[in-house]
Amino acid sequence: MIERLVPAGVVAVDAFEDVAEPGDLHPEEAALIARAVDGRRREFTTARWCARRALAGLGAPAAPLLPGPHGAPVWPGGVLGSITHCAGFRAAVAARSSAVAALGIDAEPNAPVPEGVLGAIALPGEQGHLRELERERPEVRWDRLLFSAKEAVYKSWYPWTGQRLDFEDASLTFTPYDGTGGGFTARILPPAPPGAALPDRLEGRWLAERGLLLTAITVPDRST
Repeated sequence: MIERLVPAGVVAVDAFEDVAEPGDLHPEEAALIARAVDGRRREFTTARWCARRALAGLGAPAAPLLPGPHGAPVWPGGVLGSITHCAGFRAAVAARSSAVAALGIDAEPNAPVPEGVLGAIALPGEQGHLRELERERPEVRWDRLLFSAKEAVYKSWYPWTGQRLDFEDASLTFTPYDGTGGGFTARILPPAPPGAALPDRLEGRWLAERGLLLTAITVPDRST
């Protein structure tokens, strides 16, 4: 399902149930979850299984994906990727860094965020925007979709720029259509790092289906 949100050249793999066993992990990956509960081990293992299949689809080596300084997986040289998992869904995408400049995905259940969370993740203008969208398409949990889209923004922005973002650092607007998904625009509020030729906004896509909300951002590499 995640493949519907990314362009050609990005390899996408997903799973709706756990299909791998902890013994399938690289030893370094297994050490990361040695003390985790069974459910956490299974979601982690299947998500890494998706990532290995995505790497194989690129013809890239199946290297262990270990967390970097801020917890995001470090992908093999020449590859950009993103991993996500939630209840009932695991996915990974990967692309050559010569083809894309940034890549990020996220998955969430199509359910409301916990009480009190919306105020922490949404700017005042976004909250008004969500109320309008809820009147038009009440079957979509727009508060959770906002959370997911911002996660996709951060997952794509940090590996690209080295700049960490908080929830208040991106202002999002959504474009629904008469189907199961649509688009969104994220305006990046902090200034770009000195000397960096970066856009001030990102374009993404979203999908609501099978009780899930999926979001993705792909920025093509236009440097050549």
